[in-house]
Amino acid sequence: QVQLVESGGGLVQPGGSLRLACAASGRFFSINTMAWYRQAPGKQRELVASITSGGSTNYVDSVKGRCTISRDNAKNTVYMEVNSLSPEDTAVYYCNAEVQVYMYSGTYSNYWGQGTQVTVSS
Repeated sequence: QVQLVESGGGLVQPGGSLRLACAASGRFFSINTMAWYRQAPGKQRELVASITSGGSTNYVDSVKGRCTISRDNAKNTVYMEVNSLSPEDTAVYYCNAEVQVYMYSGTYSNYWGQGTQVTVSS
């Protein structure tokens, strides 16, 4: 079974920064894209940033220029740093990974972390 464990959430002051980490563990063959999503109260879950196994990145417009996603393939870990935080960034942040569990399956399955709360408030 594949598990994703997030860390790094909490209370942050406006203008501050946060760094989230998500480590994948368990038995699997490879991980393709890893991503961070967020869901604010009363809103749909949205993609914040993603990174492929080759390092190509993608960001939602609202975080472009103040967000950096990175990964350590040897540790099966994805990181995201967001700067210049505002109350609009308050949400539960979820890690997502496309995982090829079996070497010969050729198919990927989506896995989610349990979510970590980020609250931006003074």
